[in-house]
Amino acid sequence: MKIIIINGPNLNLLGKREPEVYGSTSFEDYFATLQSKFPQVELHYFQSNIEGELIGKLQEVGFDYDGIILNAAAYTHTSVGIGDAVKAIKTPVVEVHISNTHQREAYRHVSYISPGAKGVILGFGLQSYDLAVQSFLG
Repeated sequence: MKIIIINGPNLNLLGKREPEVYGSTSFEDYFATLQSKFPQVELHYFQSNIEGELIGKLQEVGFDYDGIILNAAAYTHTSVGIGDAVKAIKTPVVEVHISNTHQREAYRHVSYISPGAKGVILGFGLQSYDLAVQSFLG
């Protein structure tokens, strides 16, 4: 099974950015933990702060991978283009958020990703990614 995690803007700052919300672990460190936790899965990782690069990656892997875990971060609430890319590809997408976006600002309650996603996992910290990987294994 081949799954890719695609992270959007500012997630390259995990471990440094607002540790009270996002924790103190970098995503690279957490990704190594995920790889050891799920040795039967070929896990890949991509991060970009640029909307077009996220769309390009979705299109690149969206017909060959078994699953995509997408945390589009702030683009979740603003990018019709990323939402359209999720709908255009064949590979199922699980939308993930580290924080519970419904406990945050009102504009974060709307997702352009959710209508095309297989499911949504939010509010469980980095464990949200574990749950997303498990959703493809079940």
